[in-house]
Amino acid sequence: MLTTLAFILTIGIVVTVHEYGHFQVARWCGVKVLKFSIGFGHPLWSRKFGKDQTEYVIAAIPLGGYVKMFGEEPLSDATQASDQDMSRALNRQSLGKRMAIVLAGPVANLLLAILLYWVLFMAGVVGMKPVIGKLVDNSPAAMQQLQVGEVVQTINQQSVTSWQDVRWALLKESLKKADIEVQTITQQNEIKLYHLNVSNINLEDEKQDILEKIGFLVAMPAIPAEIGEVTAGSPAEKAGLKTKDLVLELNQIKVNDWEAFVKEIRSHPETPITLIVERNGQPIRLNITPELIEENGEKVGRIGAGFNTPQSELDKLFVTTHYSVAGAMLKAIDKTWDTAAFSLKMMGNMLIGNVSWKGMSGPVTIASYAGQSANMGIKAFIGFLALISISIGVLNLLPIPILDGGHFMYYMVEFFTGRPVSEAVMSIGQRIGVLILAFMMVLAFYNDINRLITG
Repeated sequence: MLTTLAFILTIGIVVTVHEYGHFQVARWCGVKVLKFSIGFGHPLWSRKFGKDQTEYVIAAIPLGGYVKMFGEEPLSDATQASDQDMSRALNRQSLGKRMAIVLAGPVANLLLAILLYWVLFMAGVVGMKPVIGKLVDNSPAAMQQLQVGEVVQTINQQSVTSWQDVRWALLKESLKKADIEVQTITQQNEIKLYHLNVSNINLEDEKQDILEKIGFLVAMPAIPAEIGEVTAGSPAEKAGLKTKDLVLELNQIKVNDWEAFVKEIRSHPETPITLIVERNGQPIRLNITPELIEENGEKVGRIGAGFNTPQSELDKLFVTTHYSVAGAMLKAIDKTWDTAAFSLKMMGNMLIGNVSWKGMSGPVTIASYAGQSANMGIKAFIGFLALISISIGVLNLLPIPILDGGHFMYYMVEFFTGRPVSEAVMSIGQRIGVLILAFMMVLAFYNDINRLITG
């Protein structure tokens, strides 16, 4: 249920902002807007407002939307239009205005992402310190003899303060298929420089994190399996788990630390298990059934309880980066630009065969990630919303007929030739665009289904 609601909310917000960009700039340019629709198909709600009697629609299929403007279909519109109306037709506007209108949707998506990231950065970004815990055998990191306990400082001279930063930097740099420079600091405060050969890294394997592919395993000190916060209505609460309960055994297996406890819980979705916990010095037997959730296409168990660890211990694990209002805005702009550029590079690498088309995701995968981010909390969901908004903005800028980028391509031809692209050419282009989008949608759905089947 949460996954469905999170998906509808995500697509609803991103599509509404995109179409509102077209809508508002069209009105600023004096174009008459006939319809503003969120969704496709049968209208669930429809009303007309304003002096232009613009029709506002919420339709049944929440996978997109559109803004219909007067003058998009010149022959049918012109037959019933006054001279005053014709002056407000889209096809009667200057080239500059038409360009602004067609770019407004993607720009609105990018502005939304900047706003969302700005809020996140002002709130403070919490991440795990990039301390190397273990090295994967025969990995690029192991081959260069990085040491356990070293802290990663830079990736190709990009400063990193958390494992999230390291992961993002490695993803970007791995696309170049060139050596990656990693700077670390040892426990003795000695600066070290390594060059990792990543030419053989398989970016297509979605089940293995980029950190593992490079060879890094996160340092996780042993945390006692003591229960902290218990989520209301969760399996943990229903089973009677309470804050400060210390888990001793799970299905008669001794539990040494929190990591071992979580590993067992995750491997028992919808399977009854027996816990022995210590409460006020006394052992207590509890029966609990972890709920099933999907995480990166994998079915795992969850009970809805966190660990109870002193703040001093948490400070050793996590780092919080705070930004000023202006600093957060600059960081948000940089993050949005960086993500958009990475998306374009990924698409380019797909076209030339450097990256598999298996990475393309459809609505099923997006819905799954929406649900996961919503489960993780409001900050994770806001970050996911920003990412989807960037993806939609970038996708619509591609020079494919029927997308915003395709229309902009026609306008650029008009700019250089001095005359509009003929209706015959646009008609052919539209058919080609439909075929390209249909292929992309089928491929995305296929990848979604394949992920579900293969887990």
